[in-house]
Amino acid sequence: MRIKLTFSYDGTDFFGSQTQKHTSKTVLGTLTHVLRKLGVNSIPVASGRTDSGVHALAQVCHLDLPPFWSDLKKLKETLNTMLPSSIHIRRITRVSDDFHARYSAKSRLYRYVLSTKESSPFSSRYVTHMPEADFEKICQNIKIFEGKHDFEYFQKKGSDVKTTTREIYKAFAYKHKEYIILCFEANGFLRSQVRLMCGALLTLEAKHIEEMLQKEEKHKIKPVPPQGLYLAKIKY
Repeated sequence: MRIKLTFSYDGTDFFGSQTQKHTSKTVLGTLTHVLRKLGVNSIPVASGRTDSGVHALAQVCHLDLPPFWSDLKKLKETLNTMLPSSIHIRRITRVSDDFHARYSAKSRLYRYVLSTKESSPFSSRYVTHMPEADFEKICQNIKIFEGKHDFEYFQKKGSDVKTTTREIYKAFAYKHKEYIILCFEANGFLRSQVRLMCGALLTLEAKHIEEMLQKEEKHKIKPVPPQGLYLAKIKY
């Protein structure tokens, strides 16, 4: 039986979500380890990977269960008991055998959370403190990213992809109390693309962002810190 597993995690103490050879301290590595203890040897396949320190509100993966795990409610309860508190299973649902967490996805939604207050030890794991962030400028320039573009200049080195073209369906920002939330929904994202786009919005003028999207000139930008970034939703 193939299942769709929706889960959230605090990415602070993990070296990203994807399983790695040199460390077991990844989100999927931890999940796989617990599943094997329960007699499930199928390797979970996620909708995509997140960088070290990045969080998820509703990451999705699929895997195939052996026949003796037919009680999905019990499986959810057991997993949440055995997994560290930084990972929480939200839903487990049965899906068709051709469902694929990554390739069946229609869009992915990320949010980046900025705080205009000074840094606090009680929130520094979950938001990026930038009191000087210009909300009006962000709102104006973030729309430049909407549409289909070649994001070659907005990816981290080491990416192994067939094409750097992605389509961003929605890009907008809004305020909530002292927070500025940047939202991006797209058919897919390159490695660190969201963090680099946010970095561009905080440091570049509109014309410079347009020059990078048109690959006319590459301006120097740094990815924003990972702790403010959340994989918010996968749409199927």
